[in-house]
Amino acid sequence: MSDISSLYFSAPPVARTVATAVFLSSLAFWTGMVAPYHFFFHYSVLLKFPPAIHKIVTSFLITSKDLGVLMDTYFIYTYLRQLESLNAKFTKKEDLVWYLTFVGGVIVLVNQIFTGAYMYLHALMIAICYTATQDQRGAQAHFYVVTVPAQLMPWCLLLLQLVIGGMSSFLVGLTGIVAAHLHDFLTRIYPEFGNGPNLIPTPRFMSWFVGPPPRVSNTGYGTAYMPPADNSGRGGPLPDSWRSRGSGRRLG
Repeated sequence: MSDISSLYFSAPPVARTVATAVFLSSLAFWTGMVAPYHFFFHYSVLLKFPPAIHKIVTSFLITSKDLGVLMDTYFIYTYLRQLESLNAKFTKKEDLVWYLTFVGGVIVLVNQIFTGAYMYLHALMIAICYTATQDQRGAQAHFYVVTVPAQLMPWCLLLLQLVIGGMSSFLVGLTGIVAAHLHDFLTRIYPEFGNGPNLIPTPRFMSWFVGPPPRVSNTGYGTAYMPPADNSGRGGPLPDSWRSRGSGRRLG
């Protein structure tokens, strides 16, 4: 059991937390444990009192049914792990959380205006895939049983949405491409080729929101995760699973 726990917590924290939330929420959704109403988002829920702000987040947590629960969770984890571990744009956890916040916000806004859709996981999955594969030009990737150039993977996922879900699903997936490209333009293309600033830098409050890293120690019977000592009184509201590992200290 300790080996499973160590393997789980050795995964990149943002990727494992998002993937876990997606899997458990989808499991509850498709088995009827939780009413579907709690996951759908429409702007009208913000006009009620109290406003159902949490639905902005839950609308990104539902996969396709049946085998899609596993496959969509796998794709989300795989591409988030690539961003978190390999992409130079996201050297800090708060950078990745801000990326998800910005891209998710654009996806919600565009869909509320143009498509009327109320669940957005596939759009987010395609957006993450688009961003992850921008730095993989020349590499090959496997799309089920087919090998394709890595930069074509988001378009393969978009085509799959068209085949499985029809034009409405295709349009929702396309909003993921729009959101990811807008983020790339504002943070990389415009600063690099237009000699301008990064127009959406990570806000400072994100560092507080993500929180300081926990202390990690390896024992003979497993790995111990201890919350950091909070000397400032502000440790951030997110759980420890979102926080990166800190440097160890020798006693004595």
